[in-house]
Amino acid sequence: MERFNNKKILICLTLVIPFFFGGFISNETMMPAFRMKKIVLDAGHGGVDPGNIGSKAREKDINLAVTLLVGKYIKENMPDVQVIYTRDDDSFPTLKERPNIANVNKADLFVSIHSNSATNKSAFGTETFVMGTKYLDANFDIVKKENSVILLEENYEENYEGFDPTSPESYMMFNLMSKAHFENSVTLADQIESQFRDRVGRKSRGVKQGPFYVLWTPSMPSVLVELGFLSNTEEERFLMSQEGKEYMASAIYRSIKDYKDQIEAN
Repeated sequence: MERFNNKKILICLTLVIPFFFGGFISNETMMPAFRMKKIVLDAGHGGVDPGNIGSKAREKDINLAVTLLVGKYIKENMPDVQVIYTRDDDSFPTLKERPNIANVNKADLFVSIHSNSATNKSAFGTETFVMGTKYLDANFDIVKKENSVILLEENYEENYEGFDPTSPESYMMFNLMSKAHFENSVTLADQIESQFRDRVGRKSRGVKQGPFYVLWTPSMPSVLVELGFLSNTEEERFLMSQEGKEYMASAIYRSIKDYKDQIEAN
């Protein structure tokens, strides 16, 4: 009987050992390495919504020009990545439609590009936002301004289920957001601000959090970039120049490339 039991044990070991030490399927085989295949680029504002207005420039025009350049650089240098625009002309996709384009296309990244403004004409520098409610009081003016775009839309009360971009109480709903992509969003935002500061020589105001509607619903890492202040004459002049647009677009493109390399390596 003992000899029979030993035989059974040997047979079991013969079957099990190859499974663990040679016949098992590795994680790499079971789960193919992640590859970033689709990016949605969102040129803020457009159409009936000019965005911020400087002494000469309109935000919607600056945003579109830089966004198209970012897409051009990605297509030329990252042929394995598909670029999808929320707009590539002077149209006005709603605040709800913009992230929905990314969700429907199952994009891996959502980048919304904007230009800033302030009552203090000396304010200048770049900022990149990720979804969050930390320091909402400090950032409320810019958050309110960007989200107030919905007031230009028909039936916005119904479409946004009573959300009032001018009311601090409305932003309590954003505390329920998923933080699944927060770290990756911060990683990209950090790289964008580093590129602006170190490669383009712009003043970086840092990475910040804000409950922007356009960042709330994308089901992928998402950032909102502020290229500079159109209310600042010098910065407006820089962003209106072809060189300025190319520098800022190149910085965003390099950040996306570095982010892609880092995420795929991990």
